[in-house]
Amino acid sequence: MPATDPYVVTLAPHVHAYVQPDGGWCLNNAGFLGDAGESLLVDTTATERRALLLREAVLAEGLPLPRTVVNTHHHGDHTYGNGVFRPEARVVGHENCRSEQLDAGHQLHLLWPGTDFGRVEVTPPDITYRDRLTVHAGGIEVRVLHPGPAHTTGDSIVHLPEQGVVFTGDLVFQGGTPFLPMGSLAGSLRALDVLRSLDAARVVPGHGPVTDPTAYDATERYLRWVAELAAEGRAKGDPPLETARRTDLGEFAAWRESERLVANLHRAYAELDGLPEGHPLDPLTVFGDMAAMNGGKPVACHA
Repeated sequence: MPATDPYVVTLAPHVHAYVQPDGGWCLNNAGFLGDAGESLLVDTTATERRALLLREAVLAEGLPLPRTVVNTHHHGDHTYGNGVFRPEARVVGHENCRSEQLDAGHQLHLLWPGTDFGRVEVTPPDITYRDRLTVHAGGIEVRVLHPGPAHTTGDSIVHLPEQGVVFTGDLVFQGGTPFLPMGSLAGSLRALDVLRSLDAARVVPGHGPVTDPTAYDATERYLRWVAELAAEGRAKGDPPLETARRTDLGEFAAWRESERLVANLHRAYAELDGLPEGHPLDPLTVFGDMAAMNGGKPVACHA
């Protein structure tokens, strides 16, 4: 099997992660669980073709098509495939996930006009919650909880307490660089404390291989490093791009999407300026600076 093919990891009886290498831009993870009577899906994919492959993977494990899809946040790589699971499934997400998805629309089409996304119907959550929600599917208790603004303002953590499994969404990028411009740096640190409190041994990140709680420590080191860089750069009066360009990535040099550093500095600067967590940033500036960090080329969609 080529290294780029999606694969399934069985995390516990009747609980599976669906991993899409290499975990770069638009190659997210999903998950599914249940029994012969009912299944639940965590996130979908960026393209119709990939969502159909995910659908096939669910059926190949002997599960019925999901009646519930939980979106961990609104970004199109996690939600564009929602429509493939209609009409059987209802979509669950945080109330901000719904509003953000409706506001974003076909945003990925604008960012990557050369990508064949297939037929994508924007399908936001029709069941929303504010703080936490519990769903039971195939005899498995699924706790969905909102950590506050972090990767976005509408993130959801999906926790299976009996199985010791957590789906983090993009609160964790295993082997990849965190991405904060639509959320909060301070909030992301708080979200890591929430994840630690769940004490789950198996951690399914939003992108990258299945991992364990050590991923929280690596993510925290990165976030605190970004906060220090931002404080130093802002004190010098340097814009985020200049701060990013002169920075040695050190232990984080091997992580994918290193150009996200400048986007994260934009968020850190905004918080130092006293703007509210999740306050909108100018996407043209953020993605323009990432392109500058990427050798003058726009970042590429891997899907």
